[in-house]
Amino acid sequence: MTQSHRLADGGLIDRNKPLRFQFNGKWYLGYQGDTLASALLANGIHFVARSFKYHRPRGIMTAGVEEPNAIVQLENGAYTVPNARATEVELYEGLTASSVNARPDIERDRLAFMQYLSRFIPAGFYYKTFMWPRRWWGKYEEHIRHTAGLGTVPTEHDPDRYEKTMPTVMYWS
Repeated sequence: MTQSHRLADGGLIDRNKPLRFQFNGKWYLGYQGDTLASALLANGIHFVARSFKYHRPRGIMTAGVEEPNAIVQLENGAYTVPNARATEVELYEGLTASSVNARPDIERDRLAFMQYLSRFIPAGFYYKTFMWPRRWWGKYEEHIRHTAGLGTVPTEHDPDRYEKTMPTVMYWS
């Protein structure tokens, strides 16, 4: 594994302590002191997520807490962490991360066509269109929430981290 986009020396990482991590099912190399974002960039990965409404490609824009685009899902099962900023996640051995809002995967997202419809879908489109008549909202709600969602919350119980878990389908009254 080569890190084609990493400087040969300098920075705040320890090049004597390599770490392997997984992103979207593929293994990559990083170093102690890396964030998930810096390790992805070092490995030439720029496309890390999709926008929540139009499914446009999103990459890493900043290096800190203000990062609006590099939102990822960490780990699996009861230990999953939804909507983590890749710029705030310190790399560790065996870290598993995946892109959010991309099904089946980030390269072949089945809703990527939405980016071409953006000019026809103004702000507030869902609320103005699907709220009338009120009795029909239940028919649309699950599909809209599934399409516009970001990460997924754990469905398994982890007593050390969560008091409650979210049901797989949730309806608001």
